[in-house]
Amino acid sequence: MPDATTPILAVEDLAVHFPMGGGLFGGARRTLKAVDGVDLVLEPGECLGLVGESGCGKSTLALSILGLQAPTRGRILLDGQDVAASHDRRARARIVQMVFQDPYSSLNPRQTVRRTLEEPLRLHGTTDKAEIESRVAAILARVGLRPDQAERYPHEFSGGQRQRIGIARALVLEPRVVVLDEPVSALDVSIRAQIINLLLDLKDQLGLAYVMISHDLGVVEHMSDRVAVMYLGRIVETGTWRDIFAAPGHPYTKALIAAIPDPFRDGVHARITGEVPNPLDPPTGCAFHPRCPDALPLCREPPAIAFEPLGTGHAARCRRVHELAA
Repeated sequence: MPDATTPILAVEDLAVHFPMGGGLFGGARRTLKAVDGVDLVLEPGECLGLVGESGCGKSTLALSILGLQAPTRGRILLDGQDVAASHDRRARARIVQMVFQDPYSSLNPRQTVRRTLEEPLRLHGTTDKAEIESRVAAILARVGLRPDQAERYPHEFSGGQRQRIGIARALVLEPRVVVLDEPVSALDVSIRAQIINLLLDLKDQLGLAYVMISHDLGVVEHMSDRVAVMYLGRIVETGTWRDIFAAPGHPYTKALIAAIPDPFRDGVHARITGEVPNPLDPPTGCAFHPRCPDALPLCREPPAIAFEPLGTGHAARCRRVHELAA
């Protein structure tokens, strides 16, 4: 049994590589390293923000945590147990669930809300009709919907209400970890704050831990306890949200923060330019060096950059991090 100090989720040296063929006319086979040596820890009750540009590997990492993408190497521990080794997907689903980005496409249009919420309970062995009805009514109330709305279909709800249904579906099995994949990016601006506040309330009320995937650092700053910044399949900086936003160490993190549309933020950092390199042919040394305004020739040199500590729980993969901080 895990003790009180065991993280609810631990990702150890996780890699997800996809071999790519040479195409119709042959050619050399190459490997796309979508995730390449990621280490993460999630404590009970905390929210870890996972940020980075599109294509950096965030969603692939999330699918691996959920058991929907087999890792090439590494381990994923839930409550101290190696879930990949156990091959028990139902046991994993009782611990970790997901709220998807798009509330319009993530719900089955042919199923009522009741059936959407009852189905996971039945699949996981709950057969008592009264218990199922009670749990469905309770989770709808938790997310701000009425029990009588369970008889409706998804098209009868607004976007914000559909996302509440998606949250209810994720929570009906009473998981301890919820992966939030851009949970408000598809919603109207007027609705986003409501859903963010709902997620924060549920985290406190139910003792949930969140892995929140986002490219919107404004949302991450508001919700997260700690932040991990991802670039080209690797974590390049990690720390508390105060560390990351007050004293970012990696030039990529600085550029992401500078891009936040906030007239009151001190925009002293250079904004990010250029395109993400081809993951089939990543740069040597620091993968960010082709786009980095502070890069020197040494940044191009192998091996890959190791983490440099910046304080308790705060570290960045940058050879010049202390020099730039000074």
